[in-house]
Formats: sequence, structure tokens, C-alpha cells
Amino acid sequence: MGIRPTELTLQLAPQRRFEAIDVNSRISQEAGDVLRRHRRALYTSFHTTAGYLDQSLSVRLNHQPDLLSQFFRAFSALFPQGGEYRHDQMELRSELSPEQKVVEPKNGDSHLTFIGAGMRNCVTYRTRPNSPVYFIELDGKNDALQRQRKTTVVGYDHEEVVARVAINVPMSKHPIDSVNLADPKLGLLDQVNDLLLRAGIERARVDLVIDPSERNVGLTVNEYETLLMQNDLVDVLRNPLRFARIKAGNMVADPFAIPGKTLNYARYDVVRVLNSLMEALRLDEGSFERLVAKVMSLPARRFLRSRRVSFLAGSDREQNVPRLLRGTYQSPILVQWQPAEKQERHLDIVIVQFS
Repeated sequence: MGIRPTELTLQLAPQRRFEAIDVNSRISQEAGDVLRRHRRALYTSFHTTAGYLDQSLSVRLNHQPDLLSQFFRAFSALFPQGGEYRHDQMELRSELSPEQKVVEPKNGDSHLTFIGAGMRNCVTYRTRPNSPVYFIELDGKNDALQRQRKTTVVGYDHEEVVARVAINVPMSKHPIDSVNLADPKLGLLDQVNDLLLRAGIERARVDLVIDPSERNVGLTVNEYETLLMQNDLVDVLRNPLRFARIKAGNMVADPFAIPGKTLNYARYDVVRVLNSLMEALRLDEGSFERLVAKVMSLPARRFLRSRRVSFLAGSDREQNVPRLLRGTYQSPILVQWQPAEKQERHLDIVIVQFS
């Protein structure tokens, strides 16, 4: 008989606005070598401006804090703190009370960095207890507040798909559109919870996966706030350098009109962005040119590459029944940048059991 999955929950208190916290080190300090018992581990963040990178990207960055910082500095240049984000214009946030508007953090840059950098709320790593696994904090501490964060880690050995259901998601006619998959009117999460209840499993992973036939569409997990999703994200999909240009005082009149091969990178802030990414990811010059092409001509694909998002599932404390577990502001979000055929997109709900 195999070892049962091991679950741990850590409380984290970031000391800076950006911080990379080694979760494996914290687990070792608080619970010993429990991860060594298992082949895999699921790491879950319950926040929209703090999470994880896929293991493949973390390996590419050599698990080094300085390369992590360099990687995220590039996105800080694209999405500068204090930029002209509609999300941060509190007078427009009708869902907030006057009291909330006073204390609500202006963190549109952190949300866009989370999405653009390909950060995840939920990742699966093959366990290497001596290698760090970083909880990446993008909005941890400023003059007004210090965040208290929570992350749950489940160590396990085997996984088995116990349910798979295909669903259709209705879309509008707009070429660029986003859908909150957690919207009760859609009923997707009710369907997920019903699948979990029927499976009767103790701990699982829920994957939402875009059908392979779908094009020009991606998934992310974030706060579905109207100004963020319908304005700021749309602006980024149309022009990924928009906020960097505004912050720099429109130094570049129209970077997309400049041929890639003759662009004088040294004159513009974009050189620092792309060079930083190139060095952090250890790209050669050919790969660098391809990266430039992606950023300059295919912004939507560059910033929304994920075709799968995942969530931890477990017993709800109040009702003691298995449910998809997510943070207060976390929603799975489907984003398209070209209109869908028949105004719908096709996804799979996949339930993966741990043992």
C-alpha cells in the first residue's frame, strides 16, 4: 500500500513588494523532510498577485533568485508601478465602498505582471527537496499595508484522471473578449463541484483545458475586475508596450512601425526589457530575434500562452464535501483575441485524483 498524500499549509508574511520565498526551505524548517516521501508536489496560491512559475521555467532560470529578479524586472518595465491603469482609478471602481477606496492598493501592474509573466496559482513539480520552489510575491508590502499570504502544498506519488467532461463557453462577437469562468450564470464551477462530489475523492487537482482545436485563446487565473479585464488587459493585448511608453513620456512614437531588423534597441526602453529577458532565460541571438518578433507582432500570444489552469480540490470546511478551492478574488478567466467560430469556445474539465 502506498503512502497517503501529505498536505501542509504555510502562512507567509512578505517583507517587500517583490519577494521570492523558498517554500521548500520553509517546509523543511517546519515539517522536516516530508517531501522526500513523495514523487510529486502540488503548490497552490490563493492570491491574484502572488503565485508560482512552472517547474520548466524555474529550471530554465536555474532556481537562482538573481535571475528570478531579473526576469520580473523586465515585466516591471512593461508594467511600471504607478502607471495609468484603469484598475487603479478608484473613483471608477463602483464595486468598492468609500472606505474601501481609501485603503484599496493600486496594483494594476502586479495583476498584469502575474498574467504576462505566465505565473500560476497552482503548479505541479516533480519533487527535488534540495531544490528551491519559490512563492513569487508581486504586491507584498508598501507604506499602506503588509500582505498575509497562504500557500498549500500536497505531496503525492501518483495521479489518475477520474473524470473528464467537455463544455462549451459562449462568447461575444468582440474579437478581444474575456469570460469569467467562475460566473454563477455560466454554471461551470457548479459542474466541477458536482463531478467532485460524485467522484467522492479526498484530494484532487481540477484542470480546465482548452480544446486542441481552439486557436487565438488562452486561460489565466486572476481577479475578474471589470476595469482590469475590459480595459487594462485589452490595452496590453493590443499593445504590450503601452504602459511602459506612457510612463516614459511617449519616448517611442510608434515602435510597431519600426522594422525589427533596423530597430535601434539602444534608444528605447524596450531594449532593457528584452535584454533582461534574454539574459535571464539564457537565450542565444537567434532566440532573441524570435522573442522580439513575438513581443512586437504577436502580443496576445506572448502574454496569454497558457491553455490550462489548475486548482486544488478538497473538503469544504463548512459543508465537509469536496469542492474546488480558490481564493476570495481568484477566478479562472478565458481570453480570446480573435472571434470564435459560432461564438463559443470548447474546454475540458479534468479531475485528477492523487494517491
